[in-house]
Amino acid sequence: MPTSRLPGFHRRSVDARWRELAQRGDVSPEELRVLRALGAPSFDIVNQMIENAVGVFALPLGLGLNLTVNGRDHLVPMAVEEPSVVAAVSFAAKVVREAGGFTADADPSMMIGQVQLTRYGTPEVARERVLAGREQLLALANSFHPALQRRGGGARDVQVRILPAPEGPQGEPLFIVHLLVDTREAMGANLINTMAEGVAPLVEQLTGGRVFVRILSNLADQRLARASCRIPVEALADFDLPGEAIAEGILQASRFAEADPYRAATHNKGVMNGIDAVAIATGQDWRAIEAGAHAYACRLGRYGPLSRWTLEQGHLVGRIELPLALGMVGGATKVHPGARLGLKLLRVSTTREMAQVFASVGLAQNFAAVRALGSVGIQKGHMALHARCVAVTAGARGLDVEKVALMLVERGSVKVETARELLASFQEGPSP
Repeated sequence: MPTSRLPGFHRRSVDARWRELAQRGDVSPEELRVLRALGAPSFDIVNQMIENAVGVFALPLGLGLNLTVNGRDHLVPMAVEEPSVVAAVSFAAKVVREAGGFTADADPSMMIGQVQLTRYGTPEVARERVLAGREQLLALANSFHPALQRRGGGARDVQVRILPAPEGPQGEPLFIVHLLVDTREAMGANLINTMAEGVAPLVEQLTGGRVFVRILSNLADQRLARASCRIPVEALADFDLPGEAIAEGILQASRFAEADPYRAATHNKGVMNGIDAVAIATGQDWRAIEAGAHAYACRLGRYGPLSRWTLEQGHLVGRIELPLALGMVGGATKVHPGARLGLKLLRVSTTREMAQVFASVGLAQNFAAVRALGSVGIQKGHMALHARCVAVTAGARGLDVEKVALMLVERGSVKVETARELLASFQEGPSP
């Protein structure tokens, strides 16, 4: 398997990067043309994907490098506008790679379809009737997607949840039927919605109640992915600080996130910076992934961090767990050429392997963030990359972009006005 370690890749010209991918066999000549067009599909394709289409909105597509998960290397396609995200993942993955790489695992692709029942009478009687009809409900659900069964998936179980009425004791308790479905290599939203809608009449028949809402749940807590890493403390030394000082800062940042939902929200935003970027680049439903992740962060009754860092026997240990409902068939992965190319670059063969990579990317992104937070501060790492955007906004082009960006950081004033002054001085005479 090709390595994800490409030293100096960020310093090469775009043409040189494309040639590298072509020589490695990561992209074909046709796919290279897609890359050169920034992955933008034809308007005919776009017009079929959404309503009222008027054009294509493109995001920068970069490659996260150095990622090793369970001993396998992965190039990580990332579509994102924030300057530091790709650099942060590549840096963190390199540190972890030198310490042995990420270890990850993922659950089978089990998703939940929900059917809300009302006017059902006595809750326990209705529960018994639904569970007594379990085999009928499963057979009916599977009849709507026989091809899924042939691929080894399908409806697996029926569960009942009875929840307190939001109005209080005077209201009817909520009666929710859960249909558990193994979606295999699909994210599964459409097929689960079809099943949930399809079994609703039988649920009514079994109970005498009335069904209203029938839809999947994006809290995919039966489909979790986990990743971890172990980094020797001495390998953390940086910023003229010893590894012990960096480790202490990371531990304190992790404790902060565990104790305070206000901090945990930003902690998890950092995790999702990486995961969302890969999700967009591979045609995933990143909104569903976000919803599930943040709901899972509340599973203990209050909002908390998705990842945690501890010190164990001279090693900094990071762990992450979150729901990841991903798909390799259907949706944008089928029609969008950029999404198809993203999946090819990622080099995964199943959605479970893809979930392991996504979780590792999230933990890498988080490591880069808490490492900066617990030492020199987040702005130092952001500043150099942000300065490039400021330089371009001020009108810099070509070699002047790096030149202006470097001077902005040296002056400690990364502002458009300062960049314009520097550009004006270039035109007036020798650089200061």
